[in-house]
Amino acid sequence: MLFDERPKENREDLFDREKEIKEIMSNINRPLILITGVRRIGKTSVLKVALNELKIPYVIIDCRNLRPNYSRGDLYSLFSNALSSKLSTFLDVLSKIRGISILGNSVELKWKGREYVSLSDLFDHLNEKRIVIGIDEAQKLRGPLSNEIREAIAHAYDYDRNLTFILTGSEVGLLHDFLGVEDSRSPLYGRYYYEITLERFDKEKSQQFLRKGFEELSLKVEESVIQDIIAMVDGIPGWLTFAGNQYFNNKDLKKVKDIAINVALNEINSLISIKNNVSTIVAKRYRTVLRCIAKGMNSWSKIVNCLQDEEGSTISSSVLSNILNTLEKLSIIDENYEFLDPVYKEASKMLRN
Repeated sequence: MLFDERPKENREDLFDREKEIKEIMSNINRPLILITGVRRIGKTSVLKVALNELKIPYVIIDCRNLRPNYSRGDLYSLFSNALSSKLSTFLDVLSKIRGISILGNSVELKWKGREYVSLSDLFDHLNEKRIVIGIDEAQKLRGPLSNEIREAIAHAYDYDRNLTFILTGSEVGLLHDFLGVEDSRSPLYGRYYYEITLERFDKEKSQQFLRKGFEELSLKVEESVIQDIIAMVDGIPGWLTFAGNQYFNNKDLKKVKDIAINVALNEINSLISIKNNVSTIVAKRYRTVLRCIAKGMNSWSKIVNCLQDEEGSTISSSVLSNILNTLEKLSIIDENYEFLDPVYKEASKMLRN
């Protein structure tokens, strides 16, 4: 079903994306692949469908809910959960690794004591088979253990030729920062990666997607409804799916838009609070800057004037530069101070300090 909001796993449930799946399959023997794009663009679906098409054993580490100051226990739990979900595939390898216990259908990893298993050791043992390791929303791994993770991936990049890493990321600038391939201090410095960027659907594909989705639900809709939804979400597949489901449930486009904006508003506030949990002043400035941009302030001078008028205070260039750079790395705005997601733009108009 096209309007199923869960990530797709089979080709017949995925609309379009043949080109991107072919790119993944053509480059699967590279050590490092990135799948990037704005939120709700379909990265996880493309990853899962491609891996199922390849018929190569794989495991996906889901970092989406990893907290910013995650612990080693949090990190190892992600790997434990992922490996447990694929236990039958990796049982022969995992059962031989010191620091790993198999209890029923669960994989337990030790990160303390004499018999702990390091990530590098784990990757070296997994290298006994041809395996793809997917890391979903990998920018979430930025934090206290990020260098250790980079070192393990760099080691596997150089020595574990049976492993391919595929990393997805919605906060594209932060994903690039995490990898640090252009940062001489990073263990991955100078390593090549192949990047696949998912683009939003054009108007024609968006129309086809919505029509097919509504047909699957046996719901006839006016062409004006199709066009209004497209105008609202600008071809982002996740929002098209969300709007299609909401319209099917209540047949009220205004209500659909209001619900989408509230969802986006919660996400923006969450991103700001996570990024600025030590400074309410800076968090307030993020909201003000987003509100200014949403109101059409699309140049440095207009943004700084808007921010200063709101606060009644002068603002240093370095402070504003840091806010704008961060918003760009979070993939909320682009380098021209334009929103990448129209629903986020509408939600930002409603941000309150």
